[in-house]
Amino acid sequence: MIQTLFIQLKGLFSWSEVKRPWHLAVLAAVCVGIPVLIGAALDQFAVATLSSLGAMVILYLPKTRTAHRMVTLVMCSFGFMVCFSIGSLASFNPYVAALALGLLSFGAIVITRYYRLPPPGSFFFILVTALAIYLPFNLSTFVSNVGMVTLGGILACGLAFFYSLITGANHLPATNIETDTQVNAIILEGALMAFFISFSYLVALFLALPNALWVPISCAAILQGATYRMIWHRNIHRIVGTTIGMGVAWWIFSLEPNYWHLALFMILFQFLVELLIVKNYGAAVIFITPLTVIMAEFTSANMSTDVLLLHRLVDIFIGSTIGILGGTVFHRTSLLKRIESIMNARSSLSGRKPF
Repeated sequence: MIQTLFIQLKGLFSWSEVKRPWHLAVLAAVCVGIPVLIGAALDQFAVATLSSLGAMVILYLPKTRTAHRMVTLVMCSFGFMVCFSIGSLASFNPYVAALALGLLSFGAIVITRYYRLPPPGSFFFILVTALAIYLPFNLSTFVSNVGMVTLGGILACGLAFFYSLITGANHLPATNIETDTQVNAIILEGALMAFFISFSYLVALFLALPNALWVPISCAAILQGATYRMIWHRNIHRIVGTTIGMGVAWWIFSLEPNYWHLALFMILFQFLVELLIVKNYGAAVIFITPLTVIMAEFTSANMSTDVLLLHRLVDIFIGSTIGILGGTVFHRTSLLKRIESIMNARSSLSGRKPF
């Protein structure tokens, strides 16, 4: 028992040997930072965070040749735009919004799994959707908001192109595009995850949480774990890391920073996140928390920092708990395996090749 506990604790605090080039972290920080620096200069910081959100598509930059990189980023940028657009249009009704969140999450999970898109996989598509459905429904700002997200994606694609030329991406081995042929398994996994993500949003609405969007985002982050142990580790990392990160955010806002200071903090935190995310998820969450709190400028409705941070901790706990429940169904039961077997058997009986 003690030995098992020791192994679990060791896994929580382990430091991965995976290395990420420092200049890739710089690229991500620059992509996220340019929009908010412009926003600070024009006194439009809150709106500019939408462009920073769109620029986070840079996190999907693959380790391939330039042409494949650009196709991947352009398609992901288009996905961001679709998720934000549909989410914004669905925000007129909370139940329609929950349905849209579930359907878009399902689509993002299935597509990213089928094309074997590496981490962060479907996560940021779900984050973009959650943010969109939580924004107040306003057709007069719809086009401009979508445009800001799109501009962020365009910026990231442009910087990625020059980065690829500078770093000699064309000298990398040719890319063989592989797909996951276990379509039935992917569909079932996507349906399960989408259900729990949508359900978590409904729970947040039922509890009348002021910042309900962070509940499904936290749920989605936990469900990203590939194994049950990873899901538990992510849960602990997220709760502990968020608690520490909220302390960092409280300290920042206690300094009464202006928009220029917030923009510089965002650049710094994005850089640190990209360096740490491959090392230890919990360490990265410490800086993800103040980064997202700053970005929540657009949705916080002038909420005081203390209240915002307290609500964020509650949201994280509820979303993580629901995520653990979903992970338990997926990893600790044979439900999906049985359904997949039935689907494969029916495919065989109908004369079609089982997925």
